[in-house]
Amino acid sequence: MPRVFSDFVMNFHFDPLLLAIATPLAVAVAILLGLPKRHSIKLAYVGFGVPAIIALWAWMNFPADAGAKYAFFTRYSTGLDSFGITLALGLNGVALPLFVLAGLVGLAAGLYAIQSNAERLKIYLMLLLFMQGGLMGVFASVDVFFFYFFHELALIPTFIMVGIWGGRDRNYAAMKMTIYLTAGAMLSLIGLIAIYVKSGHSGQTFDLIMLREALAAEPIGATTQKHIFGLLMFGFGILVSLWPFHTWAPLGYGAAPSSAAMLHAGVLKKFGLYGLIQVALPLLPEGAKDWARLLAYLALGNVLVVGLIAIAQRDLKQMLGYSSVMHMGYAFLGIACFSVLGVGGVVLLMVAHGLSVALLFLLATSIHQRTHTLDMTQMGGLAQKTPVLAAFFVAATLAGIGLPGFANFWGELTIFVALWHFSPWMTVAAVAGVVISAIYGLRSVAAVFFGPPTEALDKVTAAHPPADLSWREKIPALILLAALLFVGFWPKSLSTPLNSTLAASFRMLDAPRLTAGR
Repeated sequence: MPRVFSDFVMNFHFDPLLLAIATPLAVAVAILLGLPKRHSIKLAYVGFGVPAIIALWAWMNFPADAGAKYAFFTRYSTGLDSFGITLALGLNGVALPLFVLAGLVGLAAGLYAIQSNAERLKIYLMLLLFMQGGLMGVFASVDVFFFYFFHELALIPTFIMVGIWGGRDRNYAAMKMTIYLTAGAMLSLIGLIAIYVKSGHSGQTFDLIMLREALAAEPIGATTQKHIFGLLMFGFGILVSLWPFHTWAPLGYGAAPSSAAMLHAGVLKKFGLYGLIQVALPLLPEGAKDWARLLAYLALGNVLVVGLIAIAQRDLKQMLGYSSVMHMGYAFLGIACFSVLGVGGVVLLMVAHGLSVALLFLLATSIHQRTHTLDMTQMGGLAQKTPVLAAFFVAATLAGIGLPGFANFWGELTIFVALWHFSPWMTVAAVAGVVISAIYGLRSVAAVFFGPPTEALDKVTAAHPPADLSWREKIPALILLAALLFVGFWPKSLSTPLNSTLAASFRMLDAPRLTAGR
């Protein structure tokens, strides 16, 4: 172990991506080693702020014509090179939007957590910082080993936070999440190892660039591709709450503390979709074609079955949890289309969904703190006392529905266009999901803010003078809403680098290119 560490140090030099990963992890370790609470809180601002700043810097400086190349690429020796394990960091047009998403949602969740006055705040922030470092590492990793490693680093704190700081049924929720997500992680790990072994580079490299080159020259057999892609589809699918393996998600998000729900539902949940796009599709194209039809049917289960379940919910957080699961169905439909347009739409939708669902979970907690209930039937007329909270919630709900002007619109639109080439009748069924989301979304707005006043309104007046959002809540909410509107009005900021990478790296996919914002 000392040799591994010394080899890494000898080959170490600072670069922006490494700094985005290392800063929150270093702050988390400092808190773990006993840093006083006052200094822990100050350093936590740095731990969440630095990754966000670097993510925005990468966004502004990403070369539009990068193509298949990784920008800001650096490879570090780890002392495990003989096993094919190197820390390779870089961003292509697919990774960049998710890297930015992780930075912005992490900043919003971190600011909200710092001001939350949660019990055992130091430990709470430490776990969130470990999650943040892991999330930045997931989307910056070019090596498949570290791609998986950073996911596990971000996942483990989720279980702990739900079990300690969670709400109702937290122990059951934490256990169910552990079982489902561990099973999904194990299946996906088996699939990734199978790619490594079958690539002909066993014992040489986990590097995604080299794996793509090797498999482009000597593809894996079609039957083997089918088996491996099936492992990855179900493994990653469980992690993303693919129907019918979705039941852990609404329960877990309903019980999770706000910042953990924001990071998991908003960012970490995208790991499986990202893995399918970045690893499975380019390396196993024949296997993807074999599973496309079944994946589309399961995805419709997310959209229609889970969507109808969301309509039946009366608990605000449960409704948001089912809504999150439902919208993952659109993403799986985009992947099933097996087209550049579909994949591009999925990436845009992942970013938009991450921002909007994180905002909704933040606002749901603000509502609960004021009304002391999540039962929407016991709320009503809150807009009279909380007009700013109402405005944010309405905007986030409209974004989730896919209203033009928000980032979600571009993701859903491009997926629907791609899906029409794949199956017109599936497109009609998927569009019906927009109606379903409008029903439960607008009904929740009406019930909470514009219905007849209830006893909850008196609690708001008594418990929170002034009752409306404070600046500790407004700032993280503004960060997320501003990003939704920015991408909604200027989708080319993401679609241009995305097009460049998809056109160069996904030539095996059929159908037109992504044209959002052109």
